[in-house]
Amino acid sequence: MLRSLHIENYVLIDSLDISFPEGLSIITGRTGAGKSILLGALGLLLGAKSDAAAVSEGASSCIVEGEFDSPEELRDLLEEAGTEWDPAGLIIRRVIPAAGRSRSFVNDCPVQAALLSELAERLVDIHSQDQTRLLRDRGFQLSVLDHFAGVSGKVRECSALWKEILLLNAEAAKLRARIDSLQGEADYNAAQYGQLEQAKLVPGELEELEAEQKQLAHAEAIKEAFAAAINAFTPDELPSIDVSLKEAARQLDKAAAFVPGMEALAERIRSSRIELEDIRESIEQADSKVNLSEDRLNEVEGRISLLYSLMQKHRCANIDELIAKRDEFGQALFDGGALQEKLQELEQRSKKAADAHKVLCAEISKARKASAPALAKDILETLRYLELDRAVFAVNVDPAEPGANGTDSVWFAFSATGAAPVDLAKCASGGEVSRIMLSLKAMLARFTGMPTMIFDEIDTGVSGSAADRMGATICRMGEDMQVIAITHLPQVAAKGNAHFVVAKTDDGDRAVSGIRRIEGEERVQEIARLLSGASITPEAVANARSLLGEK
Repeated sequence: MLRSLHIENYVLIDSLDISFPEGLSIITGRTGAGKSILLGALGLLLGAKSDAAAVSEGASSCIVEGEFDSPEELRDLLEEAGTEWDPAGLIIRRVIPAAGRSRSFVNDCPVQAALLSELAERLVDIHSQDQTRLLRDRGFQLSVLDHFAGVSGKVRECSALWKEILLLNAEAAKLRARIDSLQGEADYNAAQYGQLEQAKLVPGELEELEAEQKQLAHAEAIKEAFAAAINAFTPDELPSIDVSLKEAARQLDKAAAFVPGMEALAERIRSSRIELEDIRESIEQADSKVNLSEDRLNEVEGRISLLYSLMQKHRCANIDELIAKRDEFGQALFDGGALQEKLQELEQRSKKAADAHKVLCAEISKARKASAPALAKDILETLRYLELDRAVFAVNVDPAEPGANGTDSVWFAFSATGAAPVDLAKCASGGEVSRIMLSLKAMLARFTGMPTMIFDEIDTGVSGSAADRMGATICRMGEDMQVIAITHLPQVAAKGNAHFVVAKTDDGDRAVSGIRRIEGEERVQEIARLLSGASITPEAVANARSLLGEK
């Protein structure tokens, strides 16, 4: 239930505070007084698109705030949005700056405007004059039947399944395209991978091979140098370096008896002997490893040539890049198999979702077909009460291609004269459409549990006793829920538990709209104005009192 509404600097409204009671509240006012402005402000609270042009001239921003009852079923929705649920009430505020983006708040917590739309679906149903045209929409007609049949929840499940099916099929289509592409390249990838795999690439191999090739190419010169170095240690005609150093150490040992420090020099010579012997052995070992094999040289040069050829072919700067290229070809071959497995998984999931969708569609369709005659009867009873005595109304359920809403196409047929009913979109007049829409709203009020319903001139095109019965119907709806009705009809206006008047005044610089509650004689005068126009006659006043006495 909408408890109160606060508006600041919105179009022609400078500041407005209004509280709404339970039951039926009536809003009247002269044409152009600002009733539509009031609805526009309320629409902002319910997620409507904001427009900086709505900010009053000279104001920096406009504010619209509404306080609602806070039903328990909103708790999960609010907590998922990071907003605290307060059982004492729900306060929604929208701030629209003259420059910049609007801001939305729920219980003083900033939220996305999309949350307001979700809340609106559970708080308020606004019937605008545009919505009357919606009556001719097949999607709206389908949703009415779904509410009546109690399958709205199943239809949401059906829509979610259909969305899942479409997403899975789209992903599967992309995979098939990728698999087809890989299959077209499979032979090439396999050949390239096989060649690189056969090459048995090793990181750092090329550098080692180039160093070995250099040695092999100069093996004879290296051998000659090593031989000369070794010969220097043991010359043919002279004592070896080792013998000479051994003798020098012995002589210094003798001199050490007479000259201090000679023992240390002798020890250093012996250390040098050991170091030189180690050097000689290292040279001999290096000499033994020098390969004079022409076959090995050819083998190494062939391997280097192969590696350079592969690097050039695949535009790689080194062996590491070539190994990465090999792994890339291998991954492409692996991807083909992995993607096939993933495709099979997607197809299985899609089939499972499609099977579930088919079962759910059958359940929904069965419920729709079973409920369609009862819905038509329900609407027809209300239409005849609203003085369409010869009306014929039918709810048709035809097969349709599977989709988000199932496998049915629903359309309403109507005749005001008792003739065979035809498509509602092609036959109903304005007054007939108004009465049909009210019949649907009265039915929806019973089945949706909506706490608040707002009618914006749903009685357009209706007058006389039919208008009186429309007022009675709206009044009965107010016994079970909060109803706010904007009307020009005195027969409807007289039915309300509370009556508000929207009026425009001149503050000197510009016109300003406001709203206030009226009672007693003031209400009699307003009803009389609706009856007689600008000049209120005694007869109109008497008629107004009569209407108010019957409410």
